[in-house]
Formats: sequence, structure tokens, C-alpha cells
Amino acid sequence: MKRLLELVCVLLLLVLILVPFAQVVMRDLFGRPIIGAEELTRFLLICCVFVAYPLVVASGENIVMSEIQDSLPQRLRRVIIRVIAVCSVIACAFVAVVVALNISDNMRNATPTLKIPFWLFLGATLFGFAGAAVLHLVHLRNPPSPKIDEVT
Repeated sequence: MKRLLELVCVLLLLVLILVPFAQVVMRDLFGRPIIGAEELTRFLLICCVFVAYPLVVASGENIVMSEIQDSLPQRLRRVIIRVIAVCSVIACAFVAVVVALNISDNMRNATPTLKIPFWLFLGATLFGFAGAAVLHLVHLRNPPSPKIDEVT
């Protein structure tokens, strides 16, 4: 599943790079801009960020203020890690619920130029936050191991 999500993210990033590139080439070399390229680029950026969010959480690379955690005694550090995980579950689940409610309110709305349905943007956001909430829940039981920087 992780590999599939990584592949989707790489493909989104590739298209995110290719669309503006094609727009510049078509506009500057051929005088024929691609109608809606900017709109599609915004859509791809939103999807890329939110679809990749569960990967960030799974790898433990989200913001956790590790410098402060590392300075705390071991017992307090474990408590803080659990508190962060609980707060993260609540925050991500809350955003996922709000986004799900927004999807139901925006089923007929679409972007002005390309008519991309808003639920696609919101669906990527829902996927990202719901996935992150589940992973934070898993981290409550099994927190990610701390990263140790190599000194060379």
C-alpha cells in the first residue's frame, strides 16, 4: 500500500512539473497557451500535498519538536509523545470530518475553466487527513523510532 501511495505521489509530482513546463513551451514558442493550465497546476499541487501527508506521518517526519523532546527525561518524553499523538489524532480526525461535510456541500461545484469538480480537491484532503489520523492512532500504540543523525 505504501509503495502504491508513493507511486501516486511521484506521478502527481511529475504531472505537476510537466503541466507548467508545457504551458511555457506552448505559450512562448508556439503562441498557443494551454487553457486552464494554471487551474490544473493548482489542483495538482493540492493533491500532491495532501495525498503525500500520510507518508510523512508514517515516516515520523512531521513536526514534533524533537529538540525539545530530546532534552526531556525519558519518562516525560514518553508522556509527551503520547500527548502529541492524541492531539494529532483529534486534529486530523476533526479536519477529515469537516472536509467530508464540505464535500457533501460542494458536490455540484467545479472550477471555472476546466470544470474540475471541487470534491476531487476535497477528496485528496480527506484522504490525507483521514490517513494521517489512522497513522497517528497507530503511533499511540507503537510510536515511530527517533531518527538518529549520523555525524561524519
